[in-house]
Amino acid sequence: MSVANGPERRPLADEILRQLPLADKTSVWGTLGTLRPHLSFNVEHDVQALLESVSGEAVDYRTIIDLLTNRSNEQRQQVSEAFLAFTKQDLMKTLQAAVSGHLEGIIVGLLRPAAQYDAHVIKTALKGLETNTLIEILSTRTKQQLREILDFYERDFKLDLEEDIVSATSGLFTDLLVALIKGNREKHTRVIDYVLIKQDTKALVDASNDGEAGQPNGSEWIRVLTQRSPEHLNRVFSWYHKTTGFPIEEAVEKYFQGDMQEAGLTLVALLRNAPLYFAARLYQALKGPEVNPGALARILISRCETDLLSIRAEFKKHYGISLYSLISAETKGNYQAALLGLCRAEDM
Repeated sequence: MSVANGPERRPLADEILRQLPLADKTSVWGTLGTLRPHLSFNVEHDVQALLESVSGEAVDYRTIIDLLTNRSNEQRQQVSEAFLAFTKQDLMKTLQAAVSGHLEGIIVGLLRPAAQYDAHVIKTALKGLETNTLIEILSTRTKQQLREILDFYERDFKLDLEEDIVSATSGLFTDLLVALIKGNREKHTRVIDYVLIKQDTKALVDASNDGEAGQPNGSEWIRVLTQRSPEHLNRVFSWYHKTTGFPIEEAVEKYFQGDMQEAGLTLVALLRNAPLYFAARLYQALKGPEVNPGALARILISRCETDLLSIRAEFKKHYGISLYSLISAETKGNYQAALLGLCRAEDM
C-alpha cells in the first residue's frame, strides 16, 4: 500500500500510540474515538424513540441514525435488550425490516456486539478470501477480543474458526492466520532489546534464503511477525533495511507470492502505523473505481470507539482533504448520514 510520507513531527497522541503494542492500544485509543458513551443515556427513552421511528406512516430514518450513532456499543446492547423485553421483538430484525440497502449493513453492524460483528465480517471475508480484511481484524484485536470472536463464530455458525481458516485458505497464508488468532503477540516492555533486535533481523535474513530452490522459510517469518511487539518489529524493520539494503516491504514482495505476499504487506503496514493504514483503506474505498460501502461501514464501525480521531488526522495529512468532506462528496442519502454520524466532525 502506497501512501505519501508525512512530516517528521508527530502529534503527541500519535507518539503515545507508537509506544504501545498494536493489539493493546484499545485502552488508549478509547480516548481517540469519535463515538463515546452518551452522557444523558436513558434506555427507556431510546426504546420508545426507536419504536415510534418505525411505527408511523413513514420510517423516521433521522431518529434511527442519530440515536444509534450517538450511543456506545455497550449502550446499544442495553437498548436492544430493553427493546426485546418491552416489545417481544428483536430490535435488529425490526430495523432491518424498516431500512434497506447500505444503511441496513450499518444498522446491523452497530447493533451487534463488537466481537460478534468481527466474527460475521471474518466469515464473509473467508468466503470471498478478502486478505486485507482478515489480516486487519486478526492483527488489531487483543487476546481477549480474539477469544470473544472465536466464541461468537462457533455460536453463530456452529463452526470452529481455525478449522474454517484451514479449509478456506492454503499454504503460508493459512499458517499466518492461524498464528494470529492465537493472540500470542508480546506486549511492549518499553525496554529496547538490541540483542533480540539483531537476532530477529538475522532470523529473517537467514530465513529468506533457507528453503529449497531459493524458497524462504515462511514459518520463521510468521513466528517473528506474529509474536513480537510492533515497537520491537519496527526496530527490526529498520535494522533489516540497514543490513540488506532494502525495506522489509520489498523483502515481502521478493520472497512471497499470492495471498501470503498481500497478507504480509498488510501486516507490515499495520505494524508500522495502524491509523495511517486505515486512512489509506478509507481513501481507497471512497476514491477507487467505485465506492466500497462495505469497507467504509466496517472500518468506521470498528474504529469509531477506538482510534478514528487518529485515522482522521492521518487522512487529512496525507490526502489534503478531511474524511468528513470526502464522505460528503462521494456518498449520499441516509447511508451518508450514518457514515457522517460515525465520522462525527470536519477536520479543518
